[in-house]
Amino acid sequence: MSLTAKTCTPCQGGIDPMSKERAEAMMSEVPGWKLADSAKRIVRNFETKDFAESLAFVNEIGRVAEEEGHHPDITFGWGYVTVEIYTHKIGGLHENDFILAAKINALRDRALRSSSGESA
Repeated sequence: MSLTAKTCTPCQGGIDPMSKERAEAMMSEVPGWKLADSAKRIVRNFETKDFAESLAFVNEIGRVAEEEGHHPDITFGWGYVTVEIYTHKIGGLHENDFILAAKINALRDRALRSSSGESA
């Protein structure tokens, strides 16, 4: 099942974070993302055309994050949005992080198709 078809499950803590090997194996499912902090986080930088596009994208990410109940760290400004994801309660990565990353990628892909005039 594709990650975008899955839903984040509430993490209560008390479990081990994903191993570095498992995280590395999952990276192929989230193109553009990079492992960070000794494979405890995933990060992606998105380029935008201006501040308004950055803000609109951040708002879309926020909407999806609320739907999933899983919230990334986001920084943005003119021409960029940087998203960092990890599961705070376990201090590392969980499948939820990859689900959210895949959904953020899908948002960006839709936005790029829309701006180029392609139909979704």
